[in-house]
Amino acid sequence: MWFTLDLVKSTTESTLSQRGGAVRHKTMAEVALERLREAIILGELTPGTPLRLEDLGRSLGMSISPIREAVRQLEALGLAEHVPHHGAKVTGLDVEELRELFSVRLALETLALRRGAELFDAVHEEAARGHLAAFDAARMRDDSRAAVRAHSGFHFALYAASRSGWLLRLIRPAWDSCERYRPVLLGSKGELQDRHEELDAEMLAACIAHDPDGAAAAFRAHLELATSIFSVELAGRSIFAF
Repeated sequence: MWFTLDLVKSTTESTLSQRGGAVRHKTMAEVALERLREAIILGELTPGTPLRLEDLGRSLGMSISPIREAVRQLEALGLAEHVPHHGAKVTGLDVEELRELFSVRLALETLALRRGAELFDAVHEEAARGHLAAFDAARMRDDSRAAVRAHSGFHFALYAASRSGWLLRLIRPAWDSCERYRPVLLGSKGELQDRHEELDAEMLAACIAHDPDGAAAAFRAHLELATSIFSVELAGRSIFAF
């Protein structure tokens, strides 16, 4: 098969979640979605790759039913697209789409950060610091998968402080689509990567200080790093230039 999935770890260590103090097992479809999403983000499933249910089922050791549901969710997230008479395939990468995604993220995530900064407390700080520490450790050992997970956990720890379930649900699809462009930034070392970590720390510091303007400014600079990362594709223009 053209990619590998650490399914045993996913189904034993990561299938429990906390919701209102109650422990809930993830469904097989949720586990399949998590693993396929990461495979796309990390480039293990490349743009244009057919998502054949039978092949995916064999790789994951699952029946077709949860795989079919997971692929539907990938389509809803914009990570896969349905081709009539051929089934689903991994969505291609497009710079103009990336510009649009970043503009959507700027609006939604800035709103979440501003609200979160006003309501930020010690619980959110502890969660965010934990994810930042995990992110730094993953970068040190060149573990892109762990870095992507920790980076996502950090940002959503900040957004969760907004106490808005709707904002979190609206942010997720654009976030997941942008994740495919992110491993080069998160998994490697260099000046841009170091600046990325500095801006994460600035966002956290602004939230702790209950400074919505500071958090928003750090976040915009965070997104603008993409201009440097994709300088050739963007022809030297800002990621927000249309």
